[in-house]
Amino acid sequence: MPVTSVTTDPESLTMTLVAEFPVTVERLWSAFTEPDQLERFWGPPGWPARFTRHDFAVGGTANYHMTSPRGERSGGRWEFLAIDPPRSFEVIDAFALDDGSVNPDLPSMRMTFEFLESPVGAELRNTTYFTSLEGLQQVVEMGAVEGATMAFNQLDRVLQGLREFAAGKGTQMDVLSDTHVRFTRLLEAPREVVWKAYTTPDLVQRWLLGPDGWSMPVCEIDLREGGDYRYGWEPEEGVDGAPFGFHGTTLHVDPDVFRWVVTEQMTGMDHPPTVNDLQLVEEDGATLLSILVEYPDKATRDMVLATGMVDGMERSFERLEQILG
Repeated sequence: MPVTSVTTDPESLTMTLVAEFPVTVERLWSAFTEPDQLERFWGPPGWPARFTRHDFAVGGTANYHMTSPRGERSGGRWEFLAIDPPRSFEVIDAFALDDGSVNPDLPSMRMTFEFLESPVGAELRNTTYFTSLEGLQQVVEMGAVEGATMAFNQLDRVLQGLREFAAGKGTQMDVLSDTHVRFTRLLEAPREVVWKAYTTPDLVQRWLLGPDGWSMPVCEIDLREGGDYRYGWEPEEGVDGAPFGFHGTTLHVDPDVFRWVVTEQMTGMDHPPTVNDLQLVEEDGATLLSILVEYPDKATRDMVLATGMVDGMERSFERLEQILG
């Protein structure tokens, strides 16, 4: 993982994150100063960021918001104090209200980003300066250390480029925490096309079949927040297995950024549902499909992963590639 340390210092009222990347300082600088790249990692998994303003000049401001799988929003605002390309920039980092103004009820902090050469390639040193111990403690208690670590650990796929990161590797699984697992798959198609194939029932029935020998006679999708969906599979003649299905509800959907978040529960079972967060990112005509799954607990996570679900997902995505092609 790129992040090597996150330390808090109550005496100097600072929090410092250090990360290393096998790229040039200039390449790392561009990832932090271009909003289309920032959006791909600034928010931690499950809270992607969307920049609505990014005036990268001394005295300029940037506004962004992060949206949770359940649709809650958290806003942020930067005021650029100093810029020294490609070595450093400094901002006042503040929580923001829905209109983009500073939230006066939460602390504002001075934050520096330093980009240094290292034996690996480039080192990021991100330091946040607080005005009080209470402010430092408040931000830490809100999960800043864990959130920043998970966010910056997403930078590899941005710096490498999607094809270098994922092409030819099939379905990849990353265990992020006791309750969060992310599955990714590169598809050689624009994300508008992938989105349609993922959300149109008669197309879904052609590829979301898992191992060979199964059909999907039931596929109902209500692509609205609060709308329900239902999937059902059955074995073809001569194939062992019993019919089964999944159902759930749409928690959040944003076609403009190609994101669809649903609950998922096996039909007929009373265990707690998972939350599945689908996001599509496109680069040079290729789309990285990412599904962040939130399990109710570690035991459920381990039980589901032990079923060999990755192999079934990969077979489905192979069929999807044929449709897209």
